[in-house]
Amino acid sequence: MKNNQMIPKRKKSVSQILNTPKVAGYVFILPFIIGFLAFMALPMVLSLGFSFTRYNILKSPVFIGLENYKTMFTADPKFWKVFGVTMYYVLFSVPLRLIMALAVAMLLVKSTKLSGFYRAVYYLPSIIGSSVAVAILWKRMFASDGVVNALLKIIGLPSDIAWLGRTDTAIWTLIILAVWQFGSSMLIFLSGLKQIPVSLYEAATVDGANGIQRFFKITIPMLTPTIFFNLINQLINGFMAFTQSYIITQGKPRDTTLFYTVYMYQNSFTYNKLGYGCAMAWFMVFVVGMLTLILFKTQKKWVHYEAEG
Repeated sequence: MKNNQMIPKRKKSVSQILNTPKVAGYVFILPFIIGFLAFMALPMVLSLGFSFTRYNILKSPVFIGLENYKTMFTADPKFWKVFGVTMYYVLFSVPLRLIMALAVAMLLVKSTKLSGFYRAVYYLPSIIGSSVAVAILWKRMFASDGVVNALLKIIGLPSDIAWLGRTDTAIWTLIILAVWQFGSSMLIFLSGLKQIPVSLYEAATVDGANGIQRFFKITIPMLTPTIFFNLINQLINGFMAFTQSYIITQGKPRDTTLFYTVYMYQNSFTYNKLGYGCAMAWFMVFVVGMLTLILFKTQKKWVHYEAEG
């Protein structure tokens, strides 16, 4: 054999190809990719197309252009009321939930023998809080003859309040339920608090700073990335709230607790206006996207990262 003669390369077997790290990585992420394309990407593309049609599921969709969006903005007075109710719910439930989560996280930041138990107990509402069973239980608690009025009667306060029947209190029963589900944010805050160097607090104490000063000068600035992360997540979750309104109040009284997602569901499957429901969904995507974009654009003014010095 001549020295300059090229030696043919051996073809890799199938097992050798599958055993490479690159292929193994693709194999592991393939189920997620298939699930994302089939259950998220494709439905989103279809819903965008349906938003420009008159579609009632039983008949083929009919293209009507921007008619659904025109109806939504100009000919459906209930739409703006529902949107306002949802904005009111998000405006109060998200900050209150974050405040509650941070307060509890600061109580649990010191490790004790029962720290794990307390964290699990406080996290439990976030796991079961959106379930139908909890919604039914919450409805019974705030009924005229429920636990809340019974407790008020014991301590001598007015106990004949129709919490779910009054326009000024019904929405707050749902906000309180949202605040009660602070567990996930609490755990994230707890993780963030543990990352703050103890030396900062020790130096501040030596300089004569009290607890309130240490909280606003050290804890809050160091925790702003965690606050930002929690704020984005809870903002999205707030606009996606559904079970609370659908099970507890059904939007009553006078649609003061009718959430956007519930009205969208009613249009799509109760009134058989799926095209209109898809248009509502994409408007909500736009609103949430714009609010998220605003938060990202303004984070440089109030979010402090360690790398910034």
